[in-house]
Amino acid sequence: MSRTISADGTSIAFDRVGQGPALIIVGGGPTDRSANNQLVELLAPNFTVFNYDRRGHGGSGDTRPYAVSREYEDLEALIHEAGQAVHMYGTSGGGMIALEAAARGLAINRLAVWEPPYIVDDSRAPVPADYQQQLVDLLAENRRGDMVELFFTTAVGMPAEHVTPMRQMPFWKDTEAVAHTLVYDAMITGDFSLPAERIANVPVPTLVVDGGTTPWLTAAAGALADVVPNVRRATLSGQPHNVDAAAIAPTLAEFLVD
Repeated sequence: MSRTISADGTSIAFDRVGQGPALIIVGGGPTDRSANNQLVELLAPNFTVFNYDRRGHGGSGDTRPYAVSREYEDLEALIHEAGQAVHMYGTSGGGMIALEAAARGLAINRLAVWEPPYIVDDSRAPVPADYQQQLVDLLAENRRGDMVELFFTTAVGMPAEHVTPMRQMPFWKDTEAVAHTLVYDAMITGDFSLPAERIANVPVPTLVVDGGTTPWLTAAAGALADVVPNVRRATLSGQPHNVDAAAIAPTLAEFLVD
């Protein structure tokens, strides 16, 4: 594990693995960088992969108060570590961050995103307007498990009867450890609408990928592809939102070295 220091002094933990053009992976959801380990292993023969913990996750610091702009300062620090313009891959909510980073003019050569969770039609229920405040209230009561359950049911859209048994699974305690960052993610996503005017400023070749198994995310991918100026669209048929690294790695490699 290595560390870089972001503009506000926050320590950002990352692994640098492989050889070739620099590629930063931006993770999403209540996870740390270990969630990307299999993908890193598959991409490392062709890329120098920077797999980092977003602030508040894993080994990275969590300077308060949080501000969304800090996410892009963290990426700028990682790009400085790379010493060159980078490729970037963002998964789920990390895709939203990666798109915004490109729109803000960070030194990115090519960009790929997997199922950014924009809500663009009525194929799922909207996220309640007070979702962020609900998370804040639960955090104030230290009800971290309830925060994670709220995320899965309200933001992800999973049925409650599927989520409740998950609380007994081994991974649950790890999600609770970073549950406070769900508030940060809610600040990033806002009302989950697609910020078409900003995303239209993405200046780099962009790959938008979905799995075709979740209608609202497929709709989001299609709407996003209609907005990004220089876009390539792909569907990995049958892949769930938690995409298999072995399924997406070849698609990423082909696009990023094209």
